[in-house]
Parts: sequence; structure tokens; C-alpha cells
Amino acid sequence: MFQRLDLRAHAGLADAQDAEGLALLYEEDAVMAYPPGRQTVGRAAIERLWAEALPHMPAFTPEKPLPTLISGDLALTSTPPSDGAGARAQVVRRQPDGSWLRVLDQPEFVTPAR
Repeated sequence: MFQRLDLRAHAGLADAQDAEGLALLYEEDAVMAYPPGRQTVGRAAIERLWAEALPHMPAFTPEKPLPTLISGDLALTSTPPSDGAGARAQVVRRQPDGSWLRVLDQPEFVTPAR
């Protein structure tokens, strides 16, 4: 059975400004679509991004996840954000120990201006 990513752990790590802990939620070659309009590639770059961003971010509030889609060792998780970001989605992969790490992270989907 799928064990959800613990979104409270993510929020707790963010609130503790633990960039290394947040980066460990990602595979080594993960891609994060952040900051908006750019991509951050690799766990080390994601850790640097969090280290730079966390001191300027408000407290994180866990958001209720939508149902998870699973296909073998891949899963799609998503949440409707409370901050108006449109949506959040992550593709995660089951690791040999049974845990799940983020492969792709889209923390914001914003409807493009017409």
C-alpha cells in the first residue's frame, strides 16, 4: 500500500529552515519547477535553493492531499494549495527501502495570463 509523503514533515522541515532535510526528500537527479519559470535540477541545487529561499518564506501549513495515483513504483501526489498557487504536484518513486522520494516537483501551477 502507498505510504503518503508526509506533508507535515515537509512543512516541519521548512518551518525549521532545514534545507538539507528538505533536499533529502528528493532523488539525486530530481527536478523542481521553482523558482517560477525556471527549473532547479539535482538534490544539491535543490538544497541550495531551499537554503536561499527559506529565510524569506512564511510558515508552511500542511495542505490536504488529493487522492494519489500509483503505477508500480511511481506515484503522482497533488494538493490544492491554500495560497492561490493554482495546484501543487509531485511525481515520487518508491525506493528499495519502501520510502518515496520526489523525482519531479511542481510546487505552483498558475493559469497563464491571456
